[in-house]
Amino acid sequence: MLLDEYVEIPYKVLNFLGAEINYGGRVTDDKDVRLITTIIKVYLNAGTLKIGNKFSASGVYRQPDATTIDQYIEYI
Repeated sequence: MLLDEYVEIPYKVLNFLGAEINYGGRVTDDKDVRLITTIIKVYLNAGTLKIGNKFSASGVYRQPDATTIDQYIEYI
């Protein structure tokens, strides 16, 4: 429902919900909170949906050119 209210994907909102709301209340160490926030920003950003977007420096983990479940399973 949240995403339906936006014209563009609200990555800042999603990052905040993931890092601060979902995990922030359970994680007590400030360095762990920073780590979770950083990891979420790597995987949840404007480049996430772009074909070929790299999720690792090696490029092994990337956004595949897939449109069906079968194509994603083949990539995995």
